[in-house]
Amino acid sequence: MPADCSRFFARSRPAGAVPATTSRANTAARGDTALPGTLTVRAYACGKPSCRCHADPPRLHGPYAEWTRKIGGKTVTRRLTPRELAEYQPLFDNARKLRVLLAELQDLTLQIIEAGSPPQQPGPEPENRNPENVG
Repeated sequence: MPADCSRFFARSRPAGAVPATTSRANTAARGDTALPGTLTVRAYACGKPSCRCHADPPRLHGPYAEWTRKIGGKTVTRRLTPRELAEYQPLFDNARKLRVLLAELQDLTLQIIEAGSPPQQPGPEPENRNPENVG
């Protein structure tokens, strides 16, 4: 992403929508890193029938932090240690902020397109012409 995103918003736009978005885009472009995928923290029941996690009430194992993402079209999940979770948490937070920003930019782009496009009117039907080089 370029360091100054304001040039992408030079065309007509809804009043007041771009400056805040541009500011957040510039902040995101300055170098914070992000990790792809999602972070889930959850507790599990194991497979041992006599374990505490199957009692009433259950005392589940965990919580465990898991990082899930796509690699080569396949879903890959990796369990993170508490140290890795502490180290990677800011990267997951940045990724979440970037996803929100991307959604806002897409919504803004749609608003710009819809505001600048006249309503479509049906035009004449195109003629059905046979290809000239078929013989």
